[in-house]
Order: sequence, then C-alpha cells, then structure tokens
Amino acid sequence: MGSVFKRGQKWWIQYYHQGHLFRESSRSPQKSVATAFLKKREGEVVDGRLPNLQAERTTFEDLASLLIQDYRNNRRKTLTRVHQLINRLKESFTKFRVHDMTSADLSRYIERRQKEKAAPATINRELSALKRMFNLALKQTPPLIKPFSLPNIPKLKENNIRTGFFTPDEYQLLRGYLPDHVKIPFLIAYWTGMRSGEILDLQWEQIDLEREFLCLAPGTTKNGQGRNIPLANEVIHGLKQWWRLSRLKYPYCHWVCHYKGSRLRRIPKRTWKDACLKAHMPGKLFHDLRRTGVRNLIRAGIPERVAMEISGHQTRSVFDRYNIVSEADLFQAKEKLNTLSTISSTIGKRLEGGIIVSG
Repeated sequence: MGSVFKRGQKWWIQYYHQGHLFRESSRSPQKSVATAFLKKREGEVVDGRLPNLQAERTTFEDLASLLIQDYRNNRRKTLTRVHQLINRLKESFTKFRVHDMTSADLSRYIERRQKEKAAPATINRELSALKRMFNLALKQTPPLIKPFSLPNIPKLKENNIRTGFFTPDEYQLLRGYLPDHVKIPFLIAYWTGMRSGEILDLQWEQIDLEREFLCLAPGTTKNGQGRNIPLANEVIHGLKQWWRLSRLKYPYCHWVCHYKGSRLRRIPKRTWKDACLKAHMPGKLFHDLRRTGVRNLIRAGIPERVAMEISGHQTRSVFDRYNIVSEADLFQAKEKLNTLSTISSTIGKRLEGGIIVSG
C-alpha cells in the first residue's frame, strides 16, 4: 500500500513495486490531487504499466554526459567544440529536467542567444547538439527520456554562403609578406583546398617528395577517410626548401608546419592579420584558401569527383558552396556570349542575303 505525505508546500506520494520504494511529487499543494495521483500509480503497478520513473528524473547534465561519452567512444576530433556547445546550453538548462522541457523554453533560449548577437548558424549548432543528446537518450535501455514528452527543436534559417577567395595576384602578393612557417601551410591550402587542421597535422613521413604526393591516413581527417593528394610543382619546391632548412636546424622535429621546431597548432592570428594589412587585404581569412583551392581544381579541368576526393568533400551540396564563381569567370562567360553573338550575326546576314532560304 502507498501513502501520501507533505514536503514543504507540495504533497508527495510513495508506493512499492517489486520490493523497491518509489517517491514522486504530485507538484500540487492539495492533498486530494496527491491521493488521486497515488491511486493512478497503484493501478499502473497492478496492471504492469508502471512508467519509467528515471525518464522523468533525467536532467540536462545526464544528457550532456551521454554526448561527451559518445564523442570519446568514437574518438571524434571535435570533442573540444562539443564542450563549448554544452557550456552554452548549460547557461539556460543547468539542472533542468528534460521531462519538463517545453518548446517555450527553447524559444526563450533562441531569443537570449539572438540578443547576445549569436549567428543563426551558431544557434543551430547548439540546438543540434541538444537534439543529438535526445537521440542518444532514446537509445538507452531503458530510455532515459519519453519520446512523447520531447519538445520540437526548431532550426533557424542560415545565410552562411561564404564568398571569400584569393585571386592569383592576391595569392602572390600575400605570399611575399608571410614568414616561412606560415607560408608553407599557405601554399598547401591554396593548391589543394585542404582543411587547416589537416595541414597542421602533417608529418614529414606523410609527404613523398619524389612522387610529389602527400598521404592522409584513415582516421586523421574530419570524415575519417584517408586521401592521397597530388602536389603542384610550386608546393613541392617550397616543401623541399623547407625540409632542408628543417633538417639542418631542427633535425628532431617531425612536423611539417612548425615554428622553430615546435609544432604549429594553429595559424597565428596576429601574423596573418599583419601580413594581410601589409598586402592591403584586410578581412581575408585563411579559410578563404580552402574555397580558392576548390576553385583552382575545377578551373584546372580536374573532374569534380577527383576534386572532391582531393579537397575531402563528401557531399556535392557542400562542395558546390566552395566552388565559387569569380568576376573573372563572369568575364569569360561574357566573352563566350560575344563569340556566340558574332556567329549569330553572321548567320543573320547570310539569311538577309538570300544564302539560306527558309522552307
């Protein structure tokens, strides 16, 4: 038999199931509500329909732990980024019971982040992390949350089409202002479209200067797939010079991108910004080189499937976002249209002269 009792201003119920004591809050200051709630639970015990009480007690912290563990188990390289997303969500949902989470709570979260000037894409990444937590919780045995109690997670409209890239003249100009330790990743990114993280992770054993290829082993890339990437003559020439200098001064350094023998973990912001200002290119991003690299591959006549393999794009939709149409491309299109127009005018004159007679 169960019973009701008062704790603070709210009435609680307690009952037994398979020898275990369960306590739940009726969330009401009225004893009659608690009594009715107890009868409901006792009926569910008799009929074998007792709900999973753990699902009603699951907190946001429980879900966050699931997500972190999932990333660790799968050895994903973006674990640091996941911690950042979770910390943002914690600002609104710390000690929040998932069972009590509503669409209104999510709307308030979005409104708060928008007031903090967070971009739609940033908010979407945070909400995607929350959605992933829900999916992981549902796969637990027993499930840590009830499917019917989950709020709908909205997705904001994004305007994340980036258009920055380097023209050949800009590439040559900026290259002259960069120090050698930044010039090397700059060269590789411009000619291959590789991600900056992939470039900075390169070791000399991955570079075959004789065959003029570099190798990314499976598990070292963002999508986990390995790639063999051909290197342009300009990259090979720069790497050979850099390798000789590195072997002479820092013989024990096995990283391709390094500064005085220490691994270069990121492109130095101050060095990059100063070089861009000297070249009169304020606002240029290192990531613009990835878009430029993709465009260079296509302009060189390399088949798109091969270009996607080199740059590491798995989906055509994302690849197309990087394959940017430049002003030079538009001028080339104009020239081709002028050529077509000239041909059309010639045919028109022949028609007027009676050379071609319509049936």
